[in-house]
Amino acid sequence: MINELDLSSGMRVLEIGTGTGYNAAVLAYLLGAQNVISVEIDPEVAEEARKALAKIGYSPTVVTGDGEDGYMRCAPYDRIMVTAAAHTVPYAWVEQTRPGGMILVPWAPTVHPDAPLLRLTVRDDGTADGRFIAKAGFMPLRAQHLLPRVSHETEERWTKAGCPDYPRYGVTVTAEGQRVWLDSPANPVSGAVPRG
Repeated sequence: MINELDLSSGMRVLEIGTGTGYNAAVLAYLLGAQNVISVEIDPEVAEEARKALAKIGYSPTVVTGDGEDGYMRCAPYDRIMVTAAAHTVPYAWVEQTRPGGMILVPWAPTVHPDAPLLRLTVRDDGTADGRFIAKAGFMPLRAQHLLPRVSHETEERWTKAGCPDYPRYGVTVTAEGQRVWLDSPANPVSGAVPRG
């Protein structure tokens, strides 16, 4: 995922989901700790990551909070990297990313059974769009767990569509919501955003 971020010197990155702190350490090594902010929802996990990072000499900002809110205090970001699966992109992530910036998020299996990785580019008009680029299985964001039936419904919908490869799918995010599409934004996929 870090390779997919297409990083360059001076970029500011927000990581959603600190976990052990490994990605934050790699990002701090590449960009400098002052350019890395990581949000972790679990206070104990966040504290352990802070300790692990300090032990190896890195001090990126590790925030205890809900990653779906991003972290406005240090915005805007050039890149947001999410290390938990989502089926709905919080608009806060788009708002906190510079125009031309990228959001990289593993997608829950609501569109394609392979749970692909989505790369969004934020536009000047406050929207973001992009396509799925690779396979990426991750545990879900805490508030975006899916009912077991969703996986079955996804498989059925995907098979009915002719089993298209994941790069044919894309997502457009606006302040009003998101649209998942196949081949073109003009071809929305119905049922791709779970309702419960």
